[in-house]
Amino acid sequence: MYEGAVALGIVLLTATVFGLWWRARDGRIRAEAAVDEHRLDPVLRDALGVPPGEVTLLQFSTAFCQPCRATRAVLAGVGRDVPGVRHVEVDAESHLDAVRALNIWATPTTLVIDRDSRIVGRAGGVPTRPQVLAAIAALQKEEQ
Repeated sequence: MYEGAVALGIVLLTATVFGLWWRARDGRIRAEAAVDEHRLDPVLRDALGVPPGEVTLLQFSTAFCQPCRATRAVLAGVGRDVPGVRHVEVDAESHLDAVRALNIWATPTTLVIDRDSRIVGRAGGVPTRPQVLAAIAALQKEEQ
């Protein structure tokens, strides 16, 4: 019986640590180096509807994804309110080649794309408006 209680305690502790790690990571925009290896191929960029020469928040979604709706609200609001920033939402199921090429593992996934079509940030999950605005501000600071 003692072994069962210890095993249960280990499982609960592991689940708690994983849950805290997941919550801290979910939605956070992680910066990626703006290097040419992260540049969107022009054919892929055009197929996804990413406009060249603009900062773009590229969201990969699926039809029945509830967090995708929350992400859409956040990103569309930023795209509407911040000049020079565009929100583009793509159905991941309809663009499987892009999903594979861009290493998209789950929805929602958001890519922050600079004016030179380089992927400079990535978020899995629902980012908050302040996180998105901070990523855009950092990008605009680098461009100056």
